[in-house]
Amino acid sequence: MTEDDQKQRLSQLEARISAAKKVQEPAPRSDKDFSQGELAWRMVIELTAGIVIGFGIGYGLDYLLGTIPIFLVLFTLLGLAAGIRTMMRSAHEVQEKKLAEQAERDERD
Repeated sequence: MTEDDQKQRLSQLEARISAAKKVQEPAPRSDKDFSQGELAWRMVIELTAGIVIGFGIGYGLDYLLGTIPIFLVLFTLLGLAAGIRTMMRSAHEVQEKKLAEQAERDERD
């Protein structure tokens, strides 16, 4: 074998190795993409935050006004409603994004 033949074989081998590596690389992930687990945690945190904030406001008003826990119950329920509304908005946002990506993929194909 000549030296030129070896260099040619080596360059062909390097090209095949790099092609194989490209096939195995995961697609680049954008910062705005969420896995299902991240989305689930986001929704749990949104719901919990709504309830905790409502509980805090209700407890504070009951403490300041010296009333029975009517504001505590009222604002906790309002916090629950706000948390659910925020969760639904997040789910709708993710759903719209997935549909847009699917439509874009269908256009390319």
